[in-house]
Amino acid sequence: MMTIAPEIPGAVETIEYARTLGVHSSLGHSNATDQEARAGVAAGADHATHTFNAMRPLDHREPGILGVVLEDDGLSADIIADGIHVDPSMIRLFLRMKGDDRAILITDAISATGMPEGAYRLGDFEVQVKDGRCECAGKLAGSVLTLDRAIRNVMSFAHWQLQRAVKLATLNPARLLGLTHQRGIIAAGRRADLVALTPEGKVMHTIIGGELIGGPH
Repeated sequence: MMTIAPEIPGAVETIEYARTLGVHSSLGHSNATDQEARAGVAAGADHATHTFNAMRPLDHREPGILGVVLEDDGLSADIIADGIHVDPSMIRLFLRMKGDDRAILITDAISATGMPEGAYRLGDFEVQVKDGRCECAGKLAGSVLTLDRAIRNVMSFAHWQLQRAVKLATLNPARLLGLTHQRGIIAAGRRADLVALTPEGKVMHTIIGGELIGGPH
């Protein structure tokens, strides 16, 4: 899977070629107009990367890439649901538009995730982590979000039940990548990689390959 801005020269041809190789093209990091975004979809793009972030803002006269991502039922899309990268009200709008079959949760997490507040590296940049925010020179630079917290945020922001919210981090990404024969579903023959959650969405146990890893988190 790759993220590509459909407006750059050669992008449409790249999307078409990637599709012949079984590579999914995701629209993102893009200033595409509505027409440019639709050209990317027509070429075979079937997903969108961290919706709202690094995208042309939505405009009522030129909807741009965001208008296409939100409106096109053929596109799935992911979102950083930390309440920092995207306001909770916009997360609710996203979930209303994409539904529980086409919305996917991602973290955009960097190496500082799970670590104390302080200074960390993101490639060549120094990133400051404080109050759940990762910033470089005053701008957001990745996140320290974890998927279990993203699930809980969906439950809180949109008042979704756990069973509905958890699909966005399990079944939906597996379905997008054609991996439901291995992952995303609890069934005989699938990988025994499981996370046990409380009804509130907090991690209790992690099971990898059928083996319990550590105790309660």
